[in-house]
Amino acid sequence: MPPDIQDQTYRIVLCLFDDQYAENRGFANDLQTDGDDDDSFDPVIIADKLREIGDEIQETVIWKFKNDLQNAARGQVEKVFSSAVDTLCKSWVTEGEVAPEKHLLKASVMLGLYVKKNCPDMVTAVQSAMTTFLNTRVAPWVAQQGGWDNVDPE
Repeated sequence: MPPDIQDQTYRIVLCLFDDQYAENRGFANDLQTDGDDDDSFDPVIIADKLREIGDEIQETVIWKFKNDLQNAARGQVEKVFSSAVDTLCKSWVTEGEVAPEKHLLKASVMLGLYVKKNCPDMVTAVQSAMTTFLNTRVAPWVAQQGGWDNVDPE
């Protein structure tokens, strides 16, 4: 997997959790990647697309994971986050044409945004857990799609 996918994932997660990126699109132009100068990668646009799918939060499903995350020891947040995403994916009806990575992406964004809204003291830990999760479980698929610019999260 190209290292720039991991860097892009990190930048996307930062934008996803930081409302200032969404409010100040010009700032995204200051973010550089290891790609070519004519690279069209814009983490703010991608974070906006992900935020749209994350806004479909099913609070009745996600609220149970809030306590698990809040009670997790610092070193266990990644494990609890990963487990919660897997559980969310299993609860959805499998759609024949949808890649499983899209379910992982949607579930991780939904859970991350829920934590941002309801457990602001955990944002840093969950940002880290989400970045690690996406780089481990979704980034290889993102690379197969040709990078984050070519991923349609819906």
